[in-house]
Amino acid sequence: MSDNPAPNISDLSDNWRTPITLFSDYLKFERQYSAHTVNQYVSQLGFAALYFSKLCDDWFSVQGEHIRRYSMALRSKQLSGRTISLKLSCIRSLYKFLKAKNIAKQAHYHNPAVGIKGPKFAKPLPKNLDVDQMARLLEIPDDEPLAIRDKAMMELMYSSGLRISELVGANLQDISAANGEILVRGKGNKERLIPVGSKALNALKKWLIIRPQFANPDEVAVFLSSKKNRISVRQVRLRMQEWGIKQGISSQVHPHKLRHSFASHILESSGDLRAVQELLGHSSLSATQVYTHLDFQHLAKVYDNTHPRAKKRTD
Repeated sequence: MSDNPAPNISDLSDNWRTPITLFSDYLKFERQYSAHTVNQYVSQLGFAALYFSKLCDDWFSVQGEHIRRYSMALRSKQLSGRTISLKLSCIRSLYKFLKAKNIAKQAHYHNPAVGIKGPKFAKPLPKNLDVDQMARLLEIPDDEPLAIRDKAMMELMYSSGLRISELVGANLQDISAANGEILVRGKGNKERLIPVGSKALNALKKWLIIRPQFANPDEVAVFLSSKKNRISVRQVRLRMQEWGIKQGISSQVHPHKLRHSFASHILESSGDLRAVQELLGHSSLSATQVYTHLDFQHLAKVYDNTHPRAKKRTD
């Protein structure tokens, strides 16, 4: 949802700026969205306000036709269907908030963005590593402290399907080695309890033995950098990318690919989409259903290789 350069909402008049500010405070303090997500909303609403301010006096005088014109203007810039849809979603969310909080001027204010959708776009299938590639990636030698840490991070992410924010945000008290579980805080600060596999627990045990070398006495973060700070998202991405190259993985390795691999491998084995939804922390099943495409590819291959009527005959 990014554009360059991002508008500065302080340059907008109060009629446009105040609703955005109220909405951003709501997302930050009530919904507990991350600073990055809040900033993305503010940025996109700033772009929209700059466009609408040439046509209307404030957010409450914007009509559906204005939003359709905005959508067409975005298309003329050759933006992707996904990008346009995300921009329109931000506008719908703002109006939904204004109505819910009774901020709209009219008593029966109608959301002008309702029913206005962006262009259709094909959702790309998540990319994942197969089981053999995952095994090769995780064959990291325990010969130096950072390698032990990195192996523990990757084992945990693959074992439990964590988001990268959940991995770097993990604290010592969140892990129960005795029960083989980890408590994670996902989007919207929602908590869920996830199983941790034996290989990940073993890798974590080795890391926790040497963790004091990286930690100050009062540090609660599970994973730390060499500077004795909680490891950052950027550092995790760089380390995983480096290990992918070192371990001879043909495609780029990044944290989300491990999460996708976890989901697709669980689904291939169990066929239980609801369980995968719970493990991933998806609020709706629709977010998880993309994995059914991966699962179908797997099932189709099994069918072709095993069903007597599916095999090609040469006689």
